[in-house]
Amino acid sequence: MSHKRIAFHTLGCKLNFSETSTLARRFRELGYEITEFSEEADVYVIHTCTVTQVAEKKSRAAIYQAIRRNPSARVAVIGCYSELRAESIRRIEGVDVILGNQNKFDLPAIIEGKTIIDKETGDYQPCHEKEEGFAPDGQFYPAFSSGDRTRSFLKIQDGCDHFCTYCAIPYAR
Repeated sequence: MSHKRIAFHTLGCKLNFSETSTLARRFRELGYEITEFSEEADVYVIHTCTVTQVAEKKSRAAIYQAIRRNPSARVAVIGCYSELRAESIRRIEGVDVILGNQNKFDLPAIIEGKTIIDKETGDYQPCHEKEEGFAPDGQFYPAFSSGDRTRSFLKIQDGCDHFCTYCAIPYAR
């Protein structure tokens, strides 16, 4: 049996890159081969951004690229764009999983079939398996990463909650 191949495409802030690294590490532990987003994969994960209209446009473009690259692949959209625009994403044929920021770390269980997701509504029963580094209450996810970028990430916070009038990030995170 060949290894399952998974590709990640991350847009936006350094926190998104850190979280993608954490998810990639977990998928690697589950036996997935991490491949470039430009290559064919069995699963595509698009970690989105919504801070500007350009970021949203790039997020949508990445979704369509994944669907075109391998129409039979599973496509998961996570992050801020999926948090704020889930209904819009749900209308894109070929997207299998849409997770906002509170649930993105449930992705390995969903992809592995340990959690069943309702494709129409996006509802699912969160997986509460205790796995090292993946706390069921969402309080701790180690985010130190190395090897996949020129600099390592050390996650100190999950963004800002100052609710500045011009910023959508607190609503997305």
